[in-house]
Amino acid sequence: MSAPTNPYLVLGAAIVLPASGHVILGVPVRGLQFLFFMVILAWVTAKVAPADANFIGRHAGGFLIYALSILDAYKIARIRTAKWVHGTRAGSDSAQSGIEPHT
Repeated sequence: MSAPTNPYLVLGAAIVLPASGHVILGVPVRGLQFLFFMVILAWVTAKVAPADANFIGRHAGGFLIYALSILDAYKIARIRTAKWVHGTRAGSDSAQSGIEPHT
């Protein structure tokens, strides 16, 4: 089993370019779903926001989904890394103790 992508690389990519973290992880459809909802909620927020709101205030819905997509990509990468570490460690420990890991 090969090592998963570094979670910090995924985090950096997701911050710089929305959905790129999901593409790196191999789940591009999930990234496209986040992009779709980013655009839709930014548009809705722009329509209902007051005229004197700043750019971030007018597009707050899109920024919310953007932040959630960053957290989601990082979480997926961390879980994959933790499973990989646990799997490689369990493989070497089970030979010594005779205890089989749960699957």
